[in-house]
Amino acid sequence: MMGELIYRNLLHRPMRTLIGAMGVAVEVALVILIVGLTSGMLTETAKRIEGIGADVMVQPPQSTFLLAFSGAPMPIKIGDKLKELKYVRAVTPVLTQFNTSGVELVYGIDSESFRQVSDGFVFLKGHDLEGPDDILVDDIAAKTKKIALGQTFRIFDHDWRVAGIVEHGKGSRLFVPLATLQELVGARDKTTIFFVKCTRREHTDDVMDNVRHTLPGYTIRPLRDLMSLMTSTNMPGLETFINAMILLAVSIGLLVIFLTMYTTVIERTRDIGVLKSLGANHWFIIQALLSESGALCLLGVAAGVGLSYVVRAGFVWRFPSLTILITPDWILRAAGIALVGAFFGASYPAWMASRKDAVEALSYD
Repeated sequence: MMGELIYRNLLHRPMRTLIGAMGVAVEVALVILIVGLTSGMLTETAKRIEGIGADVMVQPPQSTFLLAFSGAPMPIKIGDKLKELKYVRAVTPVLTQFNTSGVELVYGIDSESFRQVSDGFVFLKGHDLEGPDDILVDDIAAKTKKIALGQTFRIFDHDWRVAGIVEHGKGSRLFVPLATLQELVGARDKTTIFFVKCTRREHTDDVMDNVRHTLPGYTIRPLRDLMSLMTSTNMPGLETFINAMILLAVSIGLLVIFLTMYTTVIERTRDIGVLKSLGANHWFIIQALLSESGALCLLGVAAGVGLSYVVRAGFVWRFPSLTILITPDWILRAAGIALVGAFFGASYPAWMASRKDAVEALSYD
């Protein structure tokens, strides 16, 4: 009887059902997409850094970010000390600079040492960095920005000539000569990160101990653990942003469910009076409305998951460099968040309906 009653009520007012379900769908999609965007960004960044092929990453003392977005706080001469350490095969300095116009990191590299650490780029077109104004672009950035070989590309108020288009996965999407970028940003003989290649991977821990002894206080990270380290909890402010967006999504869903069920109670005042006159008690009324809210929420969850995949496909088509990671874990979490929100959103209207007097409800016009 309860299931039939819920089914009839949902179909009796399809517009109200649609609005309620879409409100929950927006809540679910917002949670999935925000988490998916941040997780995808971190995972993609970690994969590209691991793709460099180094074993150890050396950063400035007390580094709070897994990657410094810009700046050059370390003297480049530190690289000479690192090369002298036991089990070190190659060392390359990388100056990272944040390009605000493209929201991306640009790597300033020394071609020879970067090749020794990473085994070089896979060139799809063109050649390696030769002139001071050359730039390498990976295939995804070339597609996204519609960059062609030999064209002039302007960043940091400087004109660069596209010397080559390379396969993605070597840290950044844009690579320029280290010396030129140092001059442009006023960081002569400075760098952001050192990537260290060991003679054998099993010597990574020994090399890290040697680096700590040689450069006390500096941040030393093994790249094999970068994927596990690249989480929102290790990025200051990011977890707070995610929680704030989830709270916003929950507020939207809770408000929609509350308004939908509150309107339902008002519209069905006479129906509630009939049920009470037939012997329905308070708990039956509450259970009926909460069950209807749950069914509405389940419809919204299904629509929200579908909406998430549609929006992701649209974003990836428009921005190929964007990664949105949708996982079963967060689909279930988003569904649970929506169900809890629906329960609380429908609780007061359900309680209000259960308290209605049968005689007054039947006389309601």
